[in-house]
Amino acid sequence: FAAQRHVLTYMEDAVSQLLENREDISQYGIARFFTEYFNSVRQGTHILFREFSFVQATPHNRASFLRTFWRCFRTVGKNGGKYSSICCYLLTAQEYHCLLQLLCPDFPMELTQKAARIVLMDDAMDCLMSFSDFLFAFQIQFYYSEFLESVAAIYQDLLAGKNPNTVIVPTSSSGQHRQRQPPNDCNPLEGVEASLFYQCLESLCDRSKYSCPPSALVKEMLSSVQRMTFYGFLMALAKDQGINRALGALPDKGDLFLDPAMDQELEKLVAQVSGLSVSGPASCSADTANMPVRNSPRINSPWKPLHHRRKMDAESEGSNEETDSSEN
Repeated sequence: FAAQRHVLTYMEDAVSQLLENREDISQYGIARFFTEYFNSVRQGTHILFREFSFVQATPHNRASFLRTFWRCFRTVGKNGGKYSSICCYLLTAQEYHCLLQLLCPDFPMELTQKAARIVLMDDAMDCLMSFSDFLFAFQIQFYYSEFLESVAAIYQDLLAGKNPNTVIVPTSSSGQHRQRQPPNDCNPLEGVEASLFYQCLESLCDRSKYSCPPSALVKEMLSSVQRMTFYGFLMALAKDQGINRALGALPDKGDLFLDPAMDQELEKLVAQVSGLSVSGPASCSADTANMPVRNSPRINSPWKPLHHRRKMDAESEGSNEETDSSEN
């Protein structure tokens, strides 16, 4: 159970966070730190502003990152606050990558480009994509990254007539992603035999220690066609709502722009800000005790940001010292 839930990964990270921020944590207590840390893991907020190597370290981390990305930026898919299938904001791969970096500063551009290719089916990275199209493609690419690397190798071997059983399954989760050569899917008549492709994928899922889509859903997908191209397979994965439900990170496409809990919190914040702006001029001369109380929701997250703040403060002090010395 501990290995399946990656308990050791979180224990090691918690201890590392504790040692890095021991001065800040000492005033709160170690017990409280561990309580808040594992509460944040349970809530899925522990991946906020963390390094990519940690964000992709476990399936729970990946699902948490996907859910957080959706909740933070789902309004990108809206126009005027109302969802319309023909009226939504369109962004490029580079712009979606900037959004990803707001949550994970060192998120690799390569993964964003691979997700974009699932939607665009080519190398035109400057084309525009809707939020929903990119999100579901990104979910498949990010969550099943190692699986897709092996699928690409199997597909190339089948095209070349080689034995796909010689494909090496990725064994490293260090965050280093190999450059995948996009298979040639320009001709719709090209591709591989779907039944043989499924047999290879079934064998891959049986021996892979990484996350794979449910074999039954993959079989159902491939049994409906005679031949399948690589990017056709990736697009089918991204559009399959059964696979989306099995992964459990995102809602169905029809509910993608609905998040009642988040909407309720946003409405509270808007009401609080509106109250401040209305009473702004009159309240400036009033006693500060009469100011409205803003009870913004607190999100438990790891102590990493505190460590960053101390580093920024130290750099700032060093910068001031240099300025002072230059003035002298």
